[in-house]
Amino acid sequence: MSNKAYLILEDGSVYNGFSFGSGVDAAGEIVFCTSMIGYQEMLTDPSYAGQILVPTYPLIGNYGTNEHDIESSRIQVRGFAVREQCPEPSHYMSRKTVNRYLEDSGIPGIYGIDTRAVTRRLRSSGVMMGIITSSMSPQQALDEI
Repeated sequence: MSNKAYLILEDGSVYNGFSFGSGVDAAGEIVFCTSMIGYQEMLTDPSYAGQILVPTYPLIGNYGTNEHDIESSRIQVRGFAVREQCPEPSHYMSRKTVNRYLEDSGIPGIYGIDTRAVTRRLRSSGVMMGIITSSMSPQQALDEI
């Protein structure tokens, strides 16, 4: 069973979900990506270094991760916020689930949030910092941002 987690934006917006990946908290600039494919490339893309990535495509992890679909030698994002994460990928090249890939790299994730609502908020309000947490209340997390 996953723990309850929150994605909190600096404007006070709170998105409730569940943790996956590493159980640590992570703060950073929240960015979105509208690509429908390539989540492993997104995670390892150096242009996302230190940011919390929010893909708008609703299902992440259905083909797992492998040694070939990478942009760099390690995950670059600070956190990963998704609508739904697939616990059992199906692809002949799959070596790890997204959950295990994040966990092995010490990167937290949150799933079960409305990523398109987050994207609309960012588009209308501009650049924002945020935090993924499963150890703090939303108010405590806001104080950390």
